[in-house]
Amino acid sequence: MPGLLGKKIGMTSVFSAEGKNIPCTVIELGPCVVTQIKTVETDGYEAVQLGFEEAKEKNTTAPMKGHFAKAGTTSKRHLAEFTGFEQVTLGETITVELFNDCSYVDVIATSKGRGFQGVVKRHGFGGVGQATHGQDDRLRKPGSIGACSYPAKVFKGMRMGGHMGDERVTTHNLQVLKVIPEHNLLLIKGSVPGFKGSIVSVVK
Repeated sequence: MPGLLGKKIGMTSVFSAEGKNIPCTVIELGPCVVTQIKTVETDGYEAVQLGFEEAKEKNTTAPMKGHFAKAGTTSKRHLAEFTGFEQVTLGETITVELFNDCSYVDVIATSKGRGFQGVVKRHGFGGVGQATHGQDDRLRKPGSIGACSYPAKVFKGMRMGGHMGDERVTTHNLQVLKVIPEHNLLLIKGSVPGFKGSIVSVVK
C-alpha cells in the first residue's frame, strides 16, 4: 500500500466536535522524494523507493551520491520502499496530502528498547507465593520452568526474562484526526511505537 516516511514529534491532545478531549500523536510526514522506481522487468517486483530528510554530502557514500543524482535530488538520510503508487515519476516530491482522503492508517516503527527485563514486566507474570513465611527473594521469580523427570528438559519458547523492546512493530487501523499540509503534520489518534524523533512509516 502507498505510504510515506516521517518522524514522530510527540503527543498532544485535541478536542472533538462534541467537546471530547482526544489524545493523539503528532507525526512530521514527508515531504518524501521518489529516488527509485522498481519494476518487474528490472527488479522482479514493483515498488517505489522514497527518501526522507536531508543528509550531509560528506556522510553519503559515492555510490549513493550517484543514486540520488540519477533521481535529480539531494542526498537523503532514510530510504524505504512502498507499493501501490500509481503514476509517479523519478524525483517527484510526495507530501502529507497523500492522506487527505484517508481515515485510517497503519504505522510501522521500532519500539522503545527496555533492555533486559524479568518475567513480571516482560510477560506479566504475577510472581511466586507470598511475601511471608521466610520467603524474601522469590517474589518476582518465574517459578518452575520444566518437568522433574520426564521430559528432562525445558521446552522451546518458554517465557523467561530477556531482552525487551527495540523491535519492528506495526500498529494497525489508527484513526487520522487531522492533516496539516502547511507544516507537513499528521495527527493520529492514540499512541504509536517509538520514541520522540524516531523514524516511522505510515501506510494507507
